[in-house]
Amino acid sequence: MLLGLAVAALLSAVPAISSYAEDATPARLAAAGSDAEAGNWLMVHRTYDSNRFSPLKEITPDNVSGLKLAFAVPLGGLEPTSFGIGSMEGTPLAKDGFLYITDPWGTPYKIDVTSGKRGDIVWVGDTGVDKDPNRGILAASRGLALWNNLVIVALNDGRVMAFDDETGDVVWDQQVAKEQGEGFTNAPLVIKDKIIVGQSYGDWATRGWIASLDAATGEEVWRFYTIPEPGQPGSETWLCDQTGNPDCWKTGGAAAWVTGSYDEASNTIYWGTGNPVPMYDPEYRPGDNLYSNSSLALDADTGALKWHFQYTPGDYMDYDEVGVQLLMDTKVNGEDRKVLAHFGRNGIFYTLDRTNGSFINASQYVTKLNWTKGVDPKTGKPVEYNSSVPLQEYANGTNRRGGDGTETCPNIQGGINFWPTAYDKSTGIAYGAGIEGCSNLTNDPVAPADVASGAIFTGGAAAGSGVQAGSIFGFEVATGKQTVKTDRPYPNFSGILATPGLVWTGELDGTFGAYDAKTLEQKWSINVGNVFQAPPISFAVDGKQFIAIAGGGMGSTAMGHAELDNKPAANMLYVFAL
Repeated sequence: MLLGLAVAALLSAVPAISSYAEDATPARLAAAGSDAEAGNWLMVHRTYDSNRFSPLKEITPDNVSGLKLAFAVPLGGLEPTSFGIGSMEGTPLAKDGFLYITDPWGTPYKIDVTSGKRGDIVWVGDTGVDKDPNRGILAASRGLALWNNLVIVALNDGRVMAFDDETGDVVWDQQVAKEQGEGFTNAPLVIKDKIIVGQSYGDWATRGWIASLDAATGEEVWRFYTIPEPGQPGSETWLCDQTGNPDCWKTGGAAAWVTGSYDEASNTIYWGTGNPVPMYDPEYRPGDNLYSNSSLALDADTGALKWHFQYTPGDYMDYDEVGVQLLMDTKVNGEDRKVLAHFGRNGIFYTLDRTNGSFINASQYVTKLNWTKGVDPKTGKPVEYNSSVPLQEYANGTNRRGGDGTETCPNIQGGINFWPTAYDKSTGIAYGAGIEGCSNLTNDPVAPADVASGAIFTGGAAAGSGVQAGSIFGFEVATGKQTVKTDRPYPNFSGILATPGLVWTGELDGTFGAYDAKTLEQKWSINVGNVFQAPPISFAVDGKQFIAIAGGGMGSTAMGHAELDNKPAANMLYVFAL
């Protein structure tokens, strides 16, 4: 770890470089998908609809074979935690020739790439995060946000900070999380003059929530709890009184740990929520456990719940549904519909009407799925779902106290987990990449008196069932039908970028590749020897197109591939061009 500490010390001493660029005003953010902003990537999913599509088209299926590494930038953040070193999972942002990125601890970096030939670090923000490896917390950050002249990060200790874009000085620092164990791993979402963040550490015996902050000061405006307290709508789905522990909802999870989407026309925020906690012991918290495993639609001004859709009620397989909420307008059966599309962690691709949350369609996207025999075409619920019982039993059997456990397919990580999906409006195809495999689950009950907020609370364990592989796939949103799929040797933790004619993703063995959008034939690849668990972006400098992706993370994500174990650690930002 001396190398990581030395890199961090070196970066903190980097002298300031001229860093002038136009502010990321609310008007610019709202127009992030316009022609004027085609060369930028101003928010974590590029546009409020989370489509992660770049219109830049200098790089095509015909010439991508000539892509080369333009430059790379080493980053810090290698300090270990009790879970090992953190992973580079963040999306870089690009604004007017400057890149912004966080390391696993949420430390923000501003990088000058105006030359197109190198990346010069302008400043590294000082967050003051406690990096004590005994804190029992994951080091993970999935990005940052821009607002006017501020660079905003949400940290694993529950603080949200704003840095001056020009100097890197701290402008404000707010402790938003109030309870032990709460914190953030997601990138903030900026909407007008507000910052939206989601409490990320539900598995640490906490209660999930989504909050809105004043962007100028960090002061809290509203907070929506993803687990209702007794007497609130949805609280009747937490049957805590049946367990002798009436407070089971207080440690019930439903974290909101991946950045949501926004529909400006209806002023609605769409956010996914995590699994109920403990994830493998439903007898601790019987019931459907709203609003876990759900897509939520919230009023952006007040945080009021407009609608919800729960994918796997009473989940005991860790199939939280925090993944990207894709928004698009398309025709369904000849009718114009406003759609929310979501690649469920449970292995099923869903489409909903985003105006009211009504179910439209669902199709399996993983090769092997055993936990349900299908989805009810009227309700969108698993066909085994029984609203009259406190404990659900899905097709793969139960994971109950005193039992032998069960095998669940897909793997508990998914399918698709936190890594992003993408949508190409010109073709109507949504793309995802994920894991092909299964997990073995066991139940290990914990007494309520032994549950401590801020400590990991699983109620059991999971292990991969054999070697896990991966795949990339495309679905036509209008019909919900798969159009293309290709198998890959390794599980995918990186996610997808779409550009005209191409989709892009990284892999655990260090391969970064471009694939033909119609056939998913690999058109180009390079292996840099690093672990890819972050999504790529596309940006331009002086009209020239670049592709950027962060690499770095734990070899323990090898998931049955011994050749990937114990890979040397290095946190890097790679930038490619023709």
